[in-house]
Amino acid sequence: MPPSLPRVTRLLAAGALLAAAALPLRAQTPIPPVASVADLTGSITTGVATSTPLPLSLDDAIRRGLKNNLQTVLASQDQTVGTGERLLIFNALLPDIRYEASRSRYQFNLEALGFTYGTIRKFPASFIPPSELANFNPLVTANVVQAQATLHQTLFNLQDFELYKAAKDEIRALGFAYQSARGGVIQQVGDSYLLVLADAANVDNAKGLLAVDKEILRQATLTHQAGVSTHLDELRAQVQYQQQEQIVIARENTLRKDKVALKREIGLPADQPIVLTDATPFADVETMPLGEALRQAYINRQEYLRLNAKVDSAKMQLRAARFERLPTISFTGNYGVTGLVGGVYHGTFLAQGTLSIPIFREAKLRGDRDVADAQLQAAQAQRDNFRTEIEAEIRDSMLDVNASRQMVTVARSNVDLANASLNDTTDRFRNGVADDLPVVQAQAALAGAQAELVNSLYQYNVAKLGLARSLGVIDRQFHAYLGLGHAPLTLPAQDTRGY
Repeated sequence: MPPSLPRVTRLLAAGALLAAAALPLRAQTPIPPVASVADLTGSITTGVATSTPLPLSLDDAIRRGLKNNLQTVLASQDQTVGTGERLLIFNALLPDIRYEASRSRYQFNLEALGFTYGTIRKFPASFIPPSELANFNPLVTANVVQAQATLHQTLFNLQDFELYKAAKDEIRALGFAYQSARGGVIQQVGDSYLLVLADAANVDNAKGLLAVDKEILRQATLTHQAGVSTHLDELRAQVQYQQQEQIVIARENTLRKDKVALKREIGLPADQPIVLTDATPFADVETMPLGEALRQAYINRQEYLRLNAKVDSAKMQLRAARFERLPTISFTGNYGVTGLVGGVYHGTFLAQGTLSIPIFREAKLRGDRDVADAQLQAAQAQRDNFRTEIEAEIRDSMLDVNASRQMVTVARSNVDLANASLNDTTDRFRNGVADDLPVVQAQAALAGAQAELVNSLYQYNVAKLGLARSLGVIDRQFHAYLGLGHAPLTLPAQDTRGY
């Protein structure tokens, strides 16, 4: 039996749907690399302040800093973003399989398509029965149901593969950036903790001298009342006592401010009272030859390893730009059923292989290659410059360690001499041999010597932490460099997400 007009309409509708299903998929555009972490000193405050003082060791402070400091938090988030972008690029290499089902209602104007009544009358009489021709209606409505599974797979595309390898190197670079942020937090929190210890030592020294000044003032008042000494001695002792009170107030204020800065760096509320449980450490470090120090730094320095990974990524991106000239091969196929509601459903399929060859894209190809080559040259220049910078940092750190160690030795000797001088002049004053002026001068000398010793110890420990950071081993060996006697600190493990 000849096909009826609605059947012709069904065939036309099915052909239109198959043509739409055979359209090629859009390629995934690579996403630019993630920006590096800024040099930030803030933190995320956690917990609520309590009135009970919180015991805080150096290890506790560093743990809190690694967890809450903004440097490590943002570096960890950059890793998450980078891993997600890498997955997007990796998805372009995987097969794209989709299942779709739809029901559509179409209305066709056959006259607009050229099938007028006069044209159809010219068809052979056996093609369309006269009874149907007499009832010809140019407006035809079709309810179409379609269900199909579609597969698209790139078979050969070296550019996408090289971009995927470049993304892997970018993830490595982000991992090293995270390690570098951890090292920066350890050094920063360690410096702040040592500074608070130095402030506390200065406060204790100032209060000790204040107690001595109070006793001298008492004795000067008694001797003046007894008529043994002049009123000038009492006035001098009172002036010295009040000046020392000012010093105590200033140093206590400095201690409070530095405690607030430390709590800000490790995520504690500013009004949370803390008690530092570790004492100021002191230990000599063994010096090493410059060549050995450089060898360790080139192996362990996270910033240098990050730049190496950036260079590798730039090389892969340059190869990808060159591979843009190569043809790509892909396969697209689908299988499903299509038909009218209430009618017969027919199986439909598509198997299509595509060979794409770039012909007239010379300007874009050369532009992409030149941009990728310039990025590679810039990455190599940054790496070579940082290699030289590492040597300069290590030399400076070694000089700082040696100089501060000598300053500690001299400062300790000065404190011993100042103590001996103060004891001698105090005895002479108590025995009435001399007035209190030599005592005041000896106290000032002792105060300066004690302050210099505290500052020298702080500078020595800070210099050792700086040397450990320059060598890239601060996260594993800062206990050894500071001379802390307890077990090494177990730090949070590096995030190794990715594929």
